Amino acid sequence: MIDSDRGSGYTSAQFRHRTSEFGLRRSCGHTGSCFDNAATESFWALLKEEIGTRTWPDRATARAEGFSFIETFFGYLTPAETRQRHQHARAA
Repeated sequence: MIDSDRGSGYTSAQFRHRTSEFGLRRSCGHTGSCFDNAATESFWALLKEEIGTRTWPDRATARAEGFSFIETFFGYLTPAETRQRHQHARAA
């Protein structure tokens, strides 16, 4: 899944073709709603702040560092467990 804004780069025929080649689904936020993608944007900002935007020696190292950050950030929980924890916290 690729979530993006409605910019011309993300809505172009070339982008649609390339994402289809990789079997990816596309989604776009609603026009004028800054809340559609707020959680994702917040996560990416935190990831960039924590591990930076440096160049790694190879793809495997970059993936390993990204994976390590994500696993630590979410406390080794599955997406379903993370959602359940969030819903429980909101109810409290």
